[in-house]
Amino acid sequence: MALVDSFGRHIDYLRLSLTDRCDFRCVYCMAEDMQFLPRAQVLSLEECEILVKAFVKLGIKKVRLTGGEPLVRNGAVELMARLKAIPGLEELLLTTNGSRLEALAPDLKKAGLDRINVSLDTLNPGRFKELSRTGKLEHVLAGLRAARAAGFERIKLNSVILKNRNADEVEDLVQFALHEGFDLSFIEAMPLGHIDDHQRSEEFISSADIQTRLEKRWPLESSQYKTGGPSRYWKIGDNQIGFISPHSNNFCASCNRLRVTAEGRLLLCLGNEHSLDLKAIMRRYPGDHARLQHGIEAAMANKPERHHFDINETQIVRFMNTTGG
Repeated sequence: MALVDSFGRHIDYLRLSLTDRCDFRCVYCMAEDMQFLPRAQVLSLEECEILVKAFVKLGIKKVRLTGGEPLVRNGAVELMARLKAIPGLEELLLTTNGSRLEALAPDLKKAGLDRINVSLDTLNPGRFKELSRTGKLEHVLAGLRAARAAGFERIKLNSVILKNRNADEVEDLVQFALHEGFDLSFIEAMPLGHIDDHQRSEEFISSADIQTRLEKRWPLESSQYKTGGPSRYWKIGDNQIGFISPHSNNFCASCNRLRVTAEGRLLLCLGNEHSLDLKAIMRRYPGDHARLQHGIEAAMANKPERHHFDINETQIVRFMNTTGG
């Protein structure tokens, strides 16, 4: 079976949020004083597994676990082992802030996790504290070393760049990635949720501006590398440098993704509110897998053609940690 939307796009990639909670409070992601979901509103780990099985039967090949910070969820590693055992699932991936990787990397490898993306916006410890509000850079760097020691390959760094906060570090971040053998994607900040720390329009810097700066220092070669996500890649030697450009270089035409939030909403587009409450179906009709699958298939008719982000305004009130990173 295959999921196909009304624009002929084949959907084979699911991003599943395990929690809206996080041990960081990054300034572009959430407010400092966040109110998180009550436990009863969050999908149980058993419900997460039921959902992934349903999606895989419908043709999903790749699942990325997100949050919030997925590794703050008790039982997350055990869930990964169960998900990896689902017939037909080809890749199980994780996006993390890296704060708990030092302790958990060996267990994640044993569970069968295929690849890891780690958020890293700065290499300056003081600035890291300012951007994350609660995090410590040394914990993330130790986590990256632990992940590599555990045997993870093609570890990718994700960096959200803000013009007046960390844009002066793009070359340093690339140099770090090259030296350590990591891939790296630069991400344009997305206008999700009301934030009180800065004006998004004043902090916006485009992928093209970053790329122009990098080309003054390194030769960027066109790359055919693909991960199934929205990054468009260039090569510097053996390293892949990607750009995720929801504002300046819209990637919706090739969208192959769906999201399920921590509370079980099937989001058909990052930048729209079209959704289906999968948790409600599972809890009202427990064990009715056919009804669940039919709901997912029917929802494809509502997947919009594209998002219409405007950096000057907050169009979507849900925060990124609620959406699923």
